Amino acid sequence: MRLKSLDVFRGIAIASMILVNNPGSWKQVYPPLDHAEWHGCTPTDLVFPFFLFIVGCAMSFSLSKYTETTTKIETNIYWRIVWRAAILFVLGLLLNTSSIALDVLLNGAPIANFGKIRIMGVLQRIGLAYAISAIAILNLSPRNQKLLAVAVLLGYWGALFVFAVGGYTEYALTPEGYVGGYIDRLILGSQHLYKGGPFDPEGLLSTLPASVTVLIGYFTGEWLRVQPIKTRTSLNLVISGLCCLVIGHLWGFSFPINKQLWTSSYVVFTAGWALLLLAACYETIEVRSWKWGRPFEIMGLNAIFLFVASGIVARILLKTRIGSGETAPTTYTWIYENWFVPWAGPLNGSLAFAVTAVLCWWLILYGMYRRGWMIKI
Repeated sequence: MRLKSLDVFRGIAIASMILVNNPGSWKQVYPPLDHAEWHGCTPTDLVFPFFLFIVGCAMSFSLSKYTETTTKIETNIYWRIVWRAAILFVLGLLLNTSSIALDVLLNGAPIANFGKIRIMGVLQRIGLAYAISAIAILNLSPRNQKLLAVAVLLGYWGALFVFAVGGYTEYALTPEGYVGGYIDRLILGSQHLYKGGPFDPEGLLSTLPASVTVLIGYFTGEWLRVQPIKTRTSLNLVISGLCCLVIGHLWGFSFPINKQLWTSSYVVFTAGWALLLLAACYETIEVRSWKWGRPFEIMGLNAIFLFVASGIVARILLKTRIGSGETAPTTYTWIYENWFVPWAGPLNGSLAFAVTAVLCWWLILYGMYRRGWMIKI
């Protein structure tokens, strides 16, 4: 069984990720297309949890032959899980390394900068969250899987409520007082964190609640697999989504919704939006057989390739320059200022740059789709 609505959902998530990651200028971004500065949630803050949610949905199908049998699970399935997680982690490291390598080769940056490579990142989090969730799914009953998810969310809330560092008192939800930052600095090292900050937004501790986002997607996929393809199923998704939105919003009053900390309220709140979007895709594509989703399905079929390739191209454009001298603009900035700003202005030109990036990558993926090229991990 394969649901096209899941592929379309994945395509929407990766297309949105490319859109918000590639503005012409980070100083010229419409608020909905930028992350919340700290507490709060913008549409952009939904993109990453959507991707993790759909990872979980896909796992309900890929792991079904192991979860639907009482026979002993083969050892090689664990090796495959670890292998996939490792590939994602290494790809993320290569993206982080490529930025420094380009700076060294093109701009004469010191080789010592390789000692400051950021260890964590988006792909690293996806790999770790996938591995944690998959191992839990293979070893726990459905009831205990749900209990684990609840325990992680409540335990994370309790840990942040009780522990604080850097001279802060309890419940210090600040970059400096966040206990996860202490763990990141202790294990990863301060020089390997995002922009050398006090914590990493894709750090170790917050990867645990991020794994719950994957599990919620898995629970949703498991439920969908046994439901009739009818409007009633879509309505149940809507009801569940609205319940999560209310619970997450109310929880946010005591445990603020925060993407960078991946707070428990953020997990529930974003799961609500994911369920609503999935309901819309499911109703229109599976139930009503509307054909609108094909462009997104094409992007969703090669999502990891798209993320890695777009990241490398963006880094090349940011590290190469048009002209000579220290004031020469990067290729990225030159294209934005000369091809988009003159006819659209700074703000709309920045948006047009991002939309153009999405369209260009869609054309590349369409060519791959026509040739049957699907790069999977």
